[in-house]
Amino acid sequence: MFSMKTKYALRALSMLSREYGNGTVSITEIARKENIPKRFLVNILQELKTLGIVNSLMGKNGGYFLTQAPEKISLLSVIQLCEQSIGLMDCVSETHPGDCLFCKDLETCKTRSVFSDIRDYTIRKLQETTLLNI
Repeated sequence: MFSMKTKYALRALSMLSREYGNGTVSITEIARKENIPKRFLVNILQELKTLGIVNSLMGKNGGYFLTQAPEKISLLSVIQLCEQSIGLMDCVSETHPGDCLFCKDLETCKTRSVFSDIRDYTIRKLQETTLLNI
């Protein structure tokens, strides 16, 4: 299950995707329309800005906007920002593989093999799915 951070990031980006090309969207409007606590949204948008997915303008007509067309931004980049790993078990984590209760031998563990395949499929699917699709 995704963390609230991931869910909020996807909601905010979905809104920015719908507004792409129409100018900026204020953080207050995003928070209100997407039912996201503003204090969390500030941090999430700052991280997305650091990653180069969104940018912002200050001032009266300021707000946030996508830096690229929605079809160019994969869900994988967003989810990897928010989640520690796509893998469902420690031993198949793509970022910090660790020990597992199932694996006595990493090379022959059938459980690990199945969950590795699931992880790989999930990564491919998230890579090919963009903000345009959500």
